[in-house]
Amino acid sequence: MTVATAPARPLRIGPIDLDVPVVLAPMAGITNTAFRRLCREYGAGLYVSEMITSRALVERNESTMRLIRHHESETPRSIQLYGVDPATIADAVRIIVAEDHADHIDLNFGCPVPKVTRRGGGAALPWKNRLFADIVTQAVKAAGDIPLTVKMRKGIDHDHLTFIEAGRAAEDAGAAAVALHARTAGEYYSGHADWNAIGELKQAVTSIPVLGNGDIWSADDAVRMMEQTDCDGVVVGRGCLGRPWLFGDLAAAFGAESTPVDATLGFVADAFRRHAELLVEFFDDEDHGCRDVRKHVAWYFKGYPVGGDIRTGLAMASSLQHIDDLLGQLDRDAPYPGADAEGQRGRAGRPKRTALPDKWLESREIGDSTSEMMRGAETENSGG
Repeated sequence: MTVATAPARPLRIGPIDLDVPVVLAPMAGITNTAFRRLCREYGAGLYVSEMITSRALVERNESTMRLIRHHESETPRSIQLYGVDPATIADAVRIIVAEDHADHIDLNFGCPVPKVTRRGGGAALPWKNRLFADIVTQAVKAAGDIPLTVKMRKGIDHDHLTFIEAGRAAEDAGAAAVALHARTAGEYYSGHADWNAIGELKQAVTSIPVLGNGDIWSADDAVRMMEQTDCDGVVVGRGCLGRPWLFGDLAAAFGAESTPVDATLGFVADAFRRHAELLVEFFDDEDHGCRDVRKHVAWYFKGYPVGGDIRTGLAMASSLQHIDDLLGQLDRDAPYPGADAEGQRGRAGRPKRTALPDKWLESREIGDSTSEMMRGAETENSGG
């Protein structure tokens, strides 16, 4: 594999200096401590937790308190919060700061999942512009010296775009950076990300970093995005699924020291085994960890000569020994398969009408009845 290179471009988010302008996107059920640690072993950047529901954090939900924990090797530590109520989000931020849970906090305004948007959360929320500004303002105040950033989408659909207005509002509120997933909520993960929108946001928001997200499947894509949009950094999501060494490629592309990867089947098998081992440690339960790594099988071995029996076995394994026995049957010298291993990973789907609260688009303001309804958006557990 050859990787395009670009001039070194460090990224500063508040007081945090990053050698490479790369951020791991929060992904529900994926970016737990185990996966973040694995990605760090290959590269550099900022690695963000799964989405944490602010109310669950304030109420000290057991699973949520587990998700906000970081391994001692993780620095800087980053947590993404989700919520719809300014006071609750501010309370959650204060807990994170007072109890020293993170060095960076991100706010989620980009989730397109129906269970979130139908109650006015995630990618639906910036449409209510005053509420959006109030949330960011209160969260920034509560964060104090901890940098707080915002991740969002272009808008609800092409007729209801909010990213320029929201980006400027976040900048005015004191956010340390803004990140744009260059799709609308209605596009979900389908089609192609609109990198031109990232360039537009970069021109509109001038005093803080603007990060681009969407369709970064390789280090070459990251270099092209930054060249095309002049954004200050990239946020990588689905492109690293089953390929945590992508962060090594990204580090090399942006001028940092990184060991070149020869992604033979043996290399990939070792990465998969390491992931399983870290999940077992994270859950403190071998069966749980081995069950959790099952979702990653297809991503790791995409394009490689791994037979159906072995794939099925890995997707049913319940112990590290079972995984070792299956991986031992592979041809470790099988080379990187090239194009067959490239391209899109993870969910894509089709464009769909965004699930929204009744009459949501009729006004940019929040009424009392709508406010009461939105409180239900924070009753879900953390993680997506």
